[in-house]
Amino acid sequence: MKAKIYSLLTVLMLAFTFSSPVSAANAADKPTMNLSEAEVEVRMNEMRQRVNEIKELRKTGDLSRAERKELRKELREMNKEAKAIGGRGVYLSVGAIIIIILLLILIL
Repeated sequence: MKAKIYSLLTVLMLAFTFSSPVSAANAADKPTMNLSEAEVEVRMNEMRQRVNEIKELRKTGDLSRAERKELRKELREMNKEAKAIGGRGVYLSVGAIIIIILLLILIL
């Protein structure tokens, strides 16, 4: 019974580990920003202030359809910029998580 479980986990681990991720955008398409920490903080604060201004404008409700469309477009652009600036996270694939869990089970 244990052998079946271990072989099933091994097959799943290999399936997730060796699967290739599919991306619609190339690495060349992604914008890269080389800013200092102070510049990043200043720009993020500016974007937060602008988002708050847009929220206040939406609450008033006196925007035309074209103005709302422009605001949505601006918010999308700011979101892309924020992701480009703050893309300093650590990402774990499903295969890596499975390997970590298996190692913890075997060790403990």
